[in-house]
Amino acid sequence: MNNWEMVPAIVGLALITVATRGFFLYPERDLPLPDWLRQGLRYAPLAALAAVVAPEVVMTQGHLITTLEDARIYGELAATAYFFWRRGILGTIVTGTLVLVALRVGLGW
Repeated sequence: MNNWEMVPAIVGLALITVATRGFFLYPERDLPLPDWLRQGLRYAPLAALAAVVAPEVVMTQGHLITTLEDARIYGELAATAYFFWRRGILGTIVTGTLVLVALRVGLGW
């Protein structure tokens, strides 16, 4: 693909992105949604996050983890414990990351 083909492709993709991401910002008033859909959409971010994070924690290169010498498991456990103790998102992220880095650097996991 040469430069003259790339420019319209990038501009087209940018326009499509703006149109789809801003779809809910265009109307003057709220779009009417059924209550069951509104209730279901409350859980969409959590479901998407779980779908991304869970495989990363329990799998390596497409296979389930077979050893307990994996820093991700202990990072997840520490982050989960912190969350149930303090209910803070930032502390949860920091705790999990600190445990993960400490085990990877300290023990070479």
